[in-house]
Amino acid sequence: MEELIAQLNRYNYEYYTLDTPTVSDKEYDVLYDELVQLERESGAILPGSPTQRVGGELLKGFSEHRHLARLWSLDKAQSVDDVRTWNQRVLKLVNDYNTKNPNTPLPQPSYVLELKYDGLTLNLTYTDGKLVQASTRGSGEVGEGILAQVKTIRSVPLTIPYQEGTIEVQGEGIMNLSVLAKYNETAVDPLKNARNAAAGALRNLNPKVTAERKLNAFFYNVGYSDTIGFQNHQEMVDFLRANHFKVNPYITFFDFIEDTIAELSNIVAQRDQLDYLIDGAVIKITDMRTREALGYTDKFPRWAVAFKFEAEETTTVLESVSWEVGRTGKITPVARVEAVELAGVTVQNCTLNNIGDIERKNLKYALGSRVFIRRSNDVIPEILGKATEDNDGEEIVFPTACPACGSSLEQRGAHLFCNNRLGCKPQLIGRITHFASRDAMDIESFSVMTAEQLYDEVGVRDPADLYSLTFDQLIGLDRFGEKKANKLLEALEKSKACDLSSFLFALGIPNTGKTTTKALADHFGSLDKLMAATADELITLQDVGAIVADSILTFFADPRMQTSIRTMIELGVSPTAAAVTNEPKQETIFTGKTVVLTGTLPTLSRDEAAKKLEAVGAKVTGSVSKKTDFVIAGESAGSKLTKAQQLGIRIIDSEEELLQMLGEA
Repeated sequence: MEELIAQLNRYNYEYYTLDTPTVSDKEYDVLYDELVQLERESGAILPGSPTQRVGGELLKGFSEHRHLARLWSLDKAQSVDDVRTWNQRVLKLVNDYNTKNPNTPLPQPSYVLELKYDGLTLNLTYTDGKLVQASTRGSGEVGEGILAQVKTIRSVPLTIPYQEGTIEVQGEGIMNLSVLAKYNETAVDPLKNARNAAAGALRNLNPKVTAERKLNAFFYNVGYSDTIGFQNHQEMVDFLRANHFKVNPYITFFDFIEDTIAELSNIVAQRDQLDYLIDGAVIKITDMRTREALGYTDKFPRWAVAFKFEAEETTTVLESVSWEVGRTGKITPVARVEAVELAGVTVQNCTLNNIGDIERKNLKYALGSRVFIRRSNDVIPEILGKATEDNDGEEIVFPTACPACGSSLEQRGAHLFCNNRLGCKPQLIGRITHFASRDAMDIESFSVMTAEQLYDEVGVRDPADLYSLTFDQLIGLDRFGEKKANKLLEALEKSKACDLSSFLFALGIPNTGKTTTKALADHFGSLDKLMAATADELITLQDVGAIVADSILTFFADPRMQTSIRTMIELGVSPTAAAVTNEPKQETIFTGKTVVLTGTLPTLSRDEAAKKLEAVGAKVTGSVSKKTDFVIAGESAGSKLTKAQQLGIRIIDSEEELLQMLGEA
């Protein structure tokens, strides 16, 4: 049993803390079931057993827990000027101390920058290496004991290698956004946001409910120890990692405050790419002796400050819902809300995704009610759910006819669709605009306004109609002078010589994106062969399953699509697949290696850089792991660069170096 516990806990640590599993779920389950059987037969449960993570009994209430060391709040900085003001106070205090203590001066301040999580603070107590208590922050001196709930978090170690005395470790209980989304897919009562979901789960008296939320946790501080001390923050972080605590890869160290401040903008830029909520960043002095000398006010440590981001979540009133028609005929609800300031902008419109989303979030009777909304960067804000539990608003009435053309709507899954593909104006304009977009036919200077004007004034109803446009037609249009007319005609002529994958993407085949259309082009090599393909041939491709194959077959079987494609070919459009050669690829240092691109290069787009790397046999992926061989880091590279530095991955930080390694410079 001891061997099984050690083995299972190691697998747990690799899976939940390191994110690098070494066995399959099936192999883990076999060992877990063996341990359960042994515990049942022996009647004994040993310390640290993973079978004890989820208790079977409903708790009667929370007991108070007095922390061994106080958990402090943090002073807040609302701007970079506030950060500089805080730093000036630090420098003054350090100088004052050094004047009074010339024989034992403090070092020049250096700084550590960490993410500020938006979850629930956890304080864990370990005695002789065993988790004996877990509590909330509470007043900072007294919290609520939530040991049974915290044990359900798989990234929390039940035992640790350090077994000398008692320590308290602080962290944050969170719910990953991807986990929240998956939970809400089947939840009877969907959760409104990740922060409330984590806090509600950890303060739920039924640990089984907590376990169902599949929470996570990051750890960042040792608040108390009766046996060990640290000289600096780096030593403490190393201690946490060595004792199997999950430490966020984003921890950066700086010698100067201005470098620290500069990094704050990178965190803001990367914020929407994270799979968990953060509401700011924390700046701390790294040297522990300096922390001790600076001390505390009544509320805050003088050696740390929290830089708060502008709010990305708030509440407002849902005023109305309108319905918009997309290029595929999908009907999307758009909510109008009472104007509210959020993340630096005034928000009045929010997305609702589809009618299934409205019902799942209990918004069917929410008109006039207060709702939660979230905004991430420049993305249109999303309504998360009602702020009240009652059906205290008016009903959102789902349409039965297309708001644009009046055709009857069809419900497919959670979405409504207008099937009038040839007579519904928004669909036609959307299809033409998509066809001309940069990742498709790349028709320069073409916009949705151009598509609308050509639809209204020239009668363009299909992408093929673009290639029949004449100078006389264009010159007679409002805002179309001779220069603009010639420029559009030249762009249309240039687009005729296109690669097959871009042409397929431009057609807008349902359920296919750039990756799938490239795979189709590479595999079939010509438009005719693809159009003649069978379902059995299609599903042999890695990116094509039964649903995608059916979408492709249905699309090319449509007589209207066949006519459109044939007309474009007759008018000179010539989609050509990239040449396939049996010659070996040029060998470079990247051949057979895994590469991640992050940030912005001076002249190469990310797609262009990826194509160059793939051309020499590299595998370009989107995330950094221990299997990554190179990270290409351009300007404004963020968390991927940080993780690469921590993992010791080779970093190429200039376009010139990249091209030299590719043999192009």
